[in-house]
Amino acid sequence: MGLKITSAGLLTTIQDTGRFGYMASGFSQSGAMDKDSCLIANKLVFNNDLEGVLEMTLNGVSGVFTEDCVIALTGADLRWTVNDAEVRRYKALEIKKGDVIKSAASRDGMRGYLAVAGGFDINPVMGSYSTNLKCGIGGFNGQKIKNGDILPFRHERNQLLPVYKGLEDIPVFSKNTPVSIRVVLGPQEDFFSKKGIDTFLNSVYTVTTDSDRMGIRLEGEKIESVNGVDIISDGIALGSVQIPSSGKPIIMMADRQTVGGYAKIATVISADIPLLAQAMPNTQIIFEAVSLKDAQKIYKKHRNHLNLIDYRLMF
Repeated sequence: MGLKITSAGLLTTIQDTGRFGYMASGFSQSGAMDKDSCLIANKLVFNNDLEGVLEMTLNGVSGVFTEDCVIALTGADLRWTVNDAEVRRYKALEIKKGDVIKSAASRDGMRGYLAVAGGFDINPVMGSYSTNLKCGIGGFNGQKIKNGDILPFRHERNQLLPVYKGLEDIPVFSKNTPVSIRVVLGPQEDFFSKKGIDTFLNSVYTVTTDSDRMGIRLEGEKIESVNGVDIISDGIALGSVQIPSSGKPIIMMADRQTVGGYAKIATVISADIPLLAQAMPNTQIIFEAVSLKDAQKIYKKHRNHLNLIDYRLMF
């Protein structure tokens, strides 16, 4: 047994760091939108970094635990309670059989994560626990979590290793000022006029409600092209910023298509993808261009920061 879901929330799926090696066959990578929160949740309960977690959008799950376990909650502040007592995010929580967990609409951030020590007892598909809803594979029967589902745990509590203590620095996602997102220009920046690139880098854009796991649509100034934005379809990376015929940017995210026929003015650096994943509708976005070399330095610094979490949790 494990966790019996009484309220599944708006969109809850099992995700991990993604399904790699199959884009050439048309399968998107999927995976957690905010991979930092996914990774930290697993670290808090001593899981390996590739374990599956619950990803919840705007509001979280509620349910009853049918066995003792240890969990961690990260990402958006979904106002978690256990047995009606508020509990802290970014901390390992000991749970007893019969405990009731509840959540509510987010008061900070877009997506929350729940990891259980030992992981969920599901089978990987093509090397990943991630749910691909369009293909109906991975996760819990290839579907989003529904009311009444029982999510089994892989290990009983007495089989688990000791767990880490919590983190003190809980992230804050909501900001009163625009969120700065760093990008590397290209691969098709030559499709856009100097005015178009200046517009892209000097305008304030707004996250629209028409955003999802596939892509984040932005409202704002139109970006001028030189002679249209249609290209022969080519590969789309995580964070690719497509400019369709409307001239409004779309940032491609975890469930993006594998190829696309619109020119890409820039690519968001990997360290800033989690910021986009937590950006709620109406969040303001500004873009800052960095060199590829600087993007690599930022990535290394970001990875080192995440790797140090294990040390900070133990001491």
